[in-house]
Amino acid sequence: MNITAADVNKLRTMTGAGMMDCKKALTEAEGDFEKAVELLRKKGQKVAASRGDRDATEGVVLAKATADNTGGYIIVLNCETDFVAKNEGFVSFATAILDTAIANNANSPEAVKALTYPGTSLTIEERITEEIGKIGEKIDLSQAAQINAGFVYCYNHPGNKLASIVGFNKETSNDVAKDVAMQTAAMAPVALDESSVPEELKLKEIEIGKELAINEGKPADMAEKIAMGRLNKWFKETTLVNQEFIKDSKLSVGQYVKSVDKDLAISGFLRFGL
Repeated sequence: MNITAADVNKLRTMTGAGMMDCKKALTEAEGDFEKAVELLRKKGQKVAASRGDRDATEGVVLAKATADNTGGYIIVLNCETDFVAKNEGFVSFATAILDTAIANNANSPEAVKALTYPGTSLTIEERITEEIGKIGEKIDLSQAAQINAGFVYCYNHPGNKLASIVGFNKETSNDVAKDVAMQTAAMAPVALDESSVPEELKLKEIEIGKELAINEGKPADMAEKIAMGRLNKWFKETTLVNQEFIKDSKLSVGQYVKSVDKDLAISGFLRFGL
C-alpha cells in the first residue's frame, strides 16, 4: 500500500510522533489510522519500560494562578536532558497538564495523571507514555500541588527551573506579592513561621546546637541554652516571615508586608525547583 505524505502528516497531527515513526506505523498498519495510533502507543509503553531506571532530573517547573487569584497550582514535569526541557513542545505539553490540573482542581501527581488530556480520550498518564515514545526519554510528573488563599501570586523564574506561589489573607498589589514570591524562590524558606516548622526539624537543630556548644568547650549545663539561642537564629534564616527582606535588610519579610498594609499577612507558600 502506498503511504502518502498527507497520511503521514495527518498521523503526526493526531499523535505528535516523529515523521519516520508515523510512516513506519502506517506501513505496518497497512494504512489503518486507528491501528497506527495503537502501534505508536505501544512503542511509547515499550520505551517507557526501557527508560524506567533512568534518572529524570531535568525538566520544567511551572506555576499558575486561577482566574480569580484565589488559588495557585504548581507542577514539576521531569525529563532526562536539558535539551528536551528547553524544547518549546515539551514546555507546551507541561503547560497543558498544568491548565488541566487547574480546571479540575487536582493537587497531587496521582490526581493529575488520572485526568483526561485536552483534545484526547487519553489520561494524562497515557499521554506522558505517548510522549516518552515520541522523544525517547523518561518523563515523569513528579510534583503537583496547590495553595488557596484570599489572594495568590505565582512566580516563575526565567528558565522554568524554579517556581513559587505565595498566598495572602487579602488582596495586595502585584508588586508587593512579587517581592515576597521572589524572596521565597531565592531564599528557600523551610516554613512560614516558627509555629509551622516540623517538630522533628526543631529537635534536630537543637541537637546540632548542643553538640556544637559542647565541641566548642562550653559547659554541658549551658549547652541547652546556647542551642535554643542558635535555634532562634535559625528561625530567622529559614522561616519566610522572619527572613531578612532582600530589598531592605532593616526589615524582615513579615515587617515589610505589614509596612504596606497593617492588616496584610502571608498565609502560606509553595516552592519547587529541579
